[in-house]
Amino acid sequence: MKIHLPPVMPFGWACTYGEDRIGLWQAFEVAGVRQVMRWIAPGEFLMGSPESEVGRSADERQHRVVLTEGFWMADTACTQALWKSVMGTNPSQFKDDPQNPVEQVSWLDITDEFLPKLNALAPGLDLVLPTEAQWEYACRAGTTTPFSFGEYVTTDQVHFHGNYPYSAGKTGDYVWNTALVKARPVNPWGLYQMHGNVWEWCKDAYFAELISVHVLRGGSWLHSAQACRSASRNQGERDERNDSSGFRLACAAG
Repeated sequence: MKIHLPPVMPFGWACTYGEDRIGLWQAFEVAGVRQVMRWIAPGEFLMGSPESEVGRSADERQHRVVLTEGFWMADTACTQALWKSVMGTNPSQFKDDPQNPVEQVSWLDITDEFLPKLNALAPGLDLVLPTEAQWEYACRAGTTTPFSFGEYVTTDQVHFHGNYPYSAGKTGDYVWNTALVKARPVNPWGLYQMHGNVWEWCKDAYFAELISVHVLRGGSWLHSAQACRSASRNQGERDERNDSSGFRLACAAG
């Protein structure tokens, strides 16, 4: 992956920053809770799935997408700790650890309440939900297989319903709740659990003509490995809350 440096490094909102074997990263902090953001360089990819992919849906039409601008993507789903540091409460069903992803949050909870409050706490930090194209581009991390890990996955790689593996994958343990946001390995671009754990809300409406229904990506602890494929798509009403849906933050390059 060619890095393509962002316009400014570090940004004013960064409390720390660096570069490792994967690439550039910066972090912001709210009330002692830190979130790392990974630099995702501009590029192009095939979004969706080929007709030969096992378990694909009709809404996964494969097409080429060009992202002309790079962006920053949170290396994890938003944690309960970060949500609580901003909102003062924790709506999640599974509260056994503050490093679990926040769930029971709707698209409107995120866009109308959480994001404005978070951005006000860190001047210059303009966090948003990723577009669906940004999400899949970051999830694939340069790969073309059903998962960024390859043709199939295990429960050691992805937190999904282990009784329902994908293709040649083997069954695995099944835990009836979410997992820590860093409980599984990163994808090639340094992002944790783009597959599984919780579905992640995206900015886009699922239907162009119906803006109250928004896209969810990535699968979850409650669903089969098939639902966790890079191309897999889901939808939810923008005021819908459940214990298998969370989100991941993104922001523009400058």
